[in-house]
Amino acid sequence: MSCTLNPSPHHLSIESKKHRGYVASIAGRTYRCLVGKKGFQLAKDKAEGDGCTPVGVFPLRQLFYRPDVYGTGDLVTSLETQVIQPFFGWCDASSHPDYNRLVDLRLFEKDISHEKMWREDPLYNIVIAIGYNDDPVIKGKGSAIFIHLAREGYRGTRGCIALSESDMREVITYLSPGSMIVIEGETPSPSLQS
Repeated sequence: MSCTLNPSPHHLSIESKKHRGYVASIAGRTYRCLVGKKGFQLAKDKAEGDGCTPVGVFPLRQLFYRPDVYGTGDLVTSLETQVIQPFFGWCDASSHPDYNRLVDLRLFEKDISHEKMWREDPLYNIVIAIGYNDDPVIKGKGSAIFIHLAREGYRGTRGCIALSESDMREVITYLSPGSMIVIEGETPSPSLQS
C-alpha cells in the first residue's frame, strides 16, 4: 500500500444528477456511481435492510482490500488500510452486541446474520467503511454501509455506494484521514413511505 501526500482532506460528494443518474465528486472530478436500489433515506429514518443509502455527512473510516488481488503499491491512498482476511465479516444482526462491527467469523456464531468481507465476487476487493451508525451504534438503523466496487451490469446496491474499479482506484488517491462523505439525495415524502 502506498501513500499520497494530501495536505488537507478532500471530501467525497454523492448526489443525483437529473438525466445522468448518480455521481460521486471529489477534487473537481466526477464519477458515475450507484446507490441503494431504493434511493436515499434520511439517516434518522433509515432502517436495517431497507435498501436505501443514508443521507448525511459521515467520516470515511478505513479502506479494506484483498491482498490476493492487490499487491504492495497497487493501491495509492492516505486512508488507514487493512488487508481483508478470509475470516473477516461484518455483523448486520441488529440484536447482536457486535451489530455494525467488523467480526472474526472463526469466533462468530454461524447463524448470526453477517456480511462476508472475503467474497466470491469482486464487490469487496476494495471497500471503504463509511462511519454511518457506528458512533454510537443504534440497533436497527442500518449496518455495513460501504463504498465498494460496482456489480457487473452496474446494478443498484443494498444501501452502499458503488464505483467501477478504475474510478475507485482514482478516488482513493484523494482520500486521507479526516475525509468525509457528503451524501445528498431526494428522500421519499412521508406520504410515500410505508
